[in-house]
Amino acid sequence: MGSTISDRTYSVYILRNPLGAHYIGLTSDVETRVAQHNTGESKWTAARRPWTLIWVKSNLSLSDARRLENLLKRQKGGTGFYRITGLEPPVLEGSSGS
Repeated sequence: MGSTISDRTYSVYILRNPLGAHYIGLTSDVETRVAQHNTGESKWTAARRPWTLIWVKSNLSLSDARRLENLLKRQKGGTGFYRITGLEPPVLEGSSGS
């Protein structure tokens, strides 16, 4: 018997490209999905590759994964995005600590 949507688990993932752009997505198979982004199968990310997986939250129900994905996307890379993920914000060129 095949798996149903209700018994499958999902992951929310974040990719980063060399220019520092992020892509936030949801999938039941992170490894396959990242490969699709890097081979050009995903049209939105095809022109911006290569992508590196930098963050994953796994073992979520579909509704929890959609909720988290939408929350991260609403943050638009702001402080909430970094607080939720624990990722470090980029260091801006020309800024100094003194």
